[in-house]
Amino acid sequence: MQDTFIQAFPRLLQPSVAVAGLWLAHGDEPLLSQWLVDALRPHWRAQNYAIKRLELMSVKSWQEVLSELGSQSLFDDASAVIVTGNHKPDKAVIAELERFAVDAQTGAHNHSLLWLTPKQDKRAQTSKWFAPFAQYGHVIDCNLYNEQQRQQLLQIQAQQFGLTLSQEAWQLLMSHTEHHLLSAYQALWRLSYLFAPQLMANSSSENFESTSTLPVKNVALDIGDLQAALVSDAQFSVFDLSDAMLAGNSAQVAKIIFQLKATDEPTTLVLWAISKDMRQIMQLMDGQDPQVLGIWRSKQGLYQQACRRHSKAQTATWPALLYKCDQAIKGLVRQPAWELLLQAALELSGQRLFKTP
Repeated sequence: MQDTFIQAFPRLLQPSVAVAGLWLAHGDEPLLSQWLVDALRPHWRAQNYAIKRLELMSVKSWQEVLSELGSQSLFDDASAVIVTGNHKPDKAVIAELERFAVDAQTGAHNHSLLWLTPKQDKRAQTSKWFAPFAQYGHVIDCNLYNEQQRQQLLQIQAQQFGLTLSQEAWQLLMSHTEHHLLSAYQALWRLSYLFAPQLMANSSSENFESTSTLPVKNVALDIGDLQAALVSDAQFSVFDLSDAMLAGNSAQVAKIIFQLKATDEPTTLVLWAISKDMRQIMQLMDGQDPQVLGIWRSKQGLYQQACRRHSKAQTATWPALLYKCDQAIKGLVRQPAWELLLQAALELSGQRLFKTP
């Protein structure tokens, strides 16, 4: 079954969703892929799944994926494996994936496999590796093709935040955020704290990955409400942070991080921005095409500039630093999350706080 993200996302916000089997999400908008994971995660948890992430380093990595799906746990009823990477399965693995999907349909197991890939064109969608997902699983196109789809998706998110915006308010919001999806989403998040604090108080940061279980009592906002909120909320965004990091402007990076902290910018979004840029720099240094990675032409020069500042030995330490940031955000390490985010952002800009042995 093949769906667009706009079609699939509202269904995934429903209380009960069958998640067993094959899932493939392809697209060049990483925020949509993350929203898809966030929408599936509460269902996995409710059904007692063990959730794991695996990166495809080569075609052989698929054997590790299949092994993980076939493993049994004394504490979990099934496994949900989130796979990233663009290495296509070979003929033997395709046969195993097809068998896995058919068994999930017949109820032989409840395991779930979600593969996040870049956008797949029509030719790729006729390939043999694509067939098990299209015929027996769920294929979700995580791309937005026009402005109407962007606003439709943001309206769904606004409802989850407990907000209803007038048409004039929407026009102002999209203009203020330059029609950028993440920037508009951040603005909605902040608006929810201003106008729907009771709703937000019902959700801890850990459970905020999906607001589908929250009682929704929407607050209506008109253009006057939005004007006052946006004027009082003038500040840097994570996009300003990205530009400063890629340009190597460490002083501006520090200034932006301190401002984001002062205005209570969600640490998860700051980490998302840093990790996205770090990941794309590492991929570019491995020889991947910037257009294939979905990097805008207007920013390719900044990414190439950042690549020249770093060696592979330096970037090899980035995954561990990002993991430590994630642990700090979740409260699993004692070091404050903002300190680690500043360290990571400065590291990307070329300013290392601590010398490595």
